[in-house]
Amino acid sequence: MPIESCCLIDLPKISDPRGNLTFIEGGRHVEFDVRRVYYLYDVPGGAVRGGHGHKQLHQLIIALSGSFDVVLDDGTAKTRFHLNQPNRGLYICPMIWRELDTFSSGSVCLVLASEVYDESDYYRDYDRFQLAADAERLRMTRQK
Repeated sequence: MPIESCCLIDLPKISDPRGNLTFIEGGRHVEFDVRRVYYLYDVPGGAVRGGHGHKQLHQLIIALSGSFDVVLDDGTAKTRFHLNQPNRGLYICPMIWRELDTFSSGSVCLVLASEVYDESDYYRDYDRFQLAADAERLRMTRQK
């Protein structure tokens, strides 16, 4: 998939003097059914998370607290997103390599995923990911 398929998604924000509320509904705010939720926290300064791609998995990444950057790479282009609002998420489609870095102190990264954990869906070696991404681009070009 081209990196342009990934995008920031504004989520509903209900403001109230007692505090704000944001909600996410599968099929409405995200185009996939949420089958897994996980979160990263207490990430040490300078640590990098991610460092992998997925064959089929769709994700929405949200900075619930604090901030961090997400670097996306489709094998030909890279782009960096800075996440720092709990009512905005980054949608990541399949076949995108991702790395998360520059975590602020106390940050919490929430991830909504379209599938349960399946190790066979991962690319953990960038060279193998790039070969698969090149093959996918060629396949899509031939379909046009």
